[in-house]
Amino acid sequence: MKVYEIIIKPATGFGTPIKGDTMFGHFCWQVAYDEKLVGRTLDVLLSCYPSKPFAVFSSAFPKFCIGTKYLYAFRTPNFHLDKLFALPEDKKERIKKRKEYKSKRWMMIEEGYEFSSFKKLEFLSDSDLFKRAKTNLSDDTRKKMRRAGTKNYIAVFSQPRNSINRVTFTTGKEGFAPFEVEQYVFCPETELALFVGIDEEVVNINHILEGLERIGKLGFGKDASAGLGRFDLGEETEIDLKEIGSKSPNACYTLSPCVPEKDTFVEMYFTPFTRFGRHGDVLAKSSNPFKNPVIMADEGGIFIPRSRESFKKPYIGSAVMNISKAEPRSVMQGYSLYLPINVEV
Repeated sequence: MKVYEIIIKPATGFGTPIKGDTMFGHFCWQVAYDEKLVGRTLDVLLSCYPSKPFAVFSSAFPKFCIGTKYLYAFRTPNFHLDKLFALPEDKKERIKKRKEYKSKRWMMIEEGYEFSSFKKLEFLSDSDLFKRAKTNLSDDTRKKMRRAGTKNYIAVFSQPRNSINRVTFTTGKEGFAPFEVEQYVFCPETELALFVGIDEEVVNINHILEGLERIGKLGFGKDASAGLGRFDLGEETEIDLKEIGSKSPNACYTLSPCVPEKDTFVEMYFTPFTRFGRHGDVLAKSSNPFKNPVIMADEGGIFIPRSRESFKKPYIGSAVMNISKAEPRSVMQGYSLYLPINVEV
């Protein structure tokens, strides 16, 4: 399996965070709509998916240039704080620092960096990440953001919406009352790195790019029909995630939500993430549009495998089957690409 880095440039706000399992679902819909996209039907692509995925999508992570360096902003790992930061010995200062470090949601890794220890990395809060990103913005853009009072790299706000009764053309009772939805807006001129592992015996990078380009035009996630989730594509490059990680790894840092294999890992550190899936297209209007909930390990998890055999492939996890009564063939991405790292255990 080859891994590519594809740059995504948000053009609008998003109603859904760009997570790997959701992007996988969107790509599958593109294949279902157009079998010519990859030259195979979706059923053929998914026939071997439980044992050999044709593609594994990561979540999207900010990437920007500082001087001559390219930096990735990955999620701070779900790991012991004393393994991530050099905490003071004094109890009072230690408690104070722990509270401070909990706000450090982003882990900065330089392109080509050989990982050796978390304590050598820089961790940033949302506001710190925004300050770092501003150095790449034009003066005109910075002035506009200053007038708008922008302080975070990703602004999250509630967008008021109305559901209209088409009989009375008013809002009101019985499900037609106003409601709010969350919207995510990235800092202007943002570039996001999306990593995609592909089985080149089945698909190639041009198939992936074509599918992503269509998704970017149609919109990703919730409220795409209302104009959200639009993005453009930047350059793509083949990448070896081992070059960012450690040459002597003992753990995996996951790049998307996943469902880890049983009896494969000695230790697992992650934040549980429940995916309440829902069908799209015609199944969205069926008698049962909802999929079964799936509890996953969110991106940024640390998994320590029992055997070094796990490092021979660039992904961990498993396919998730039997998640829908309306469409028994539905499949969910439970795989995740990872950075090979070395952690203190």
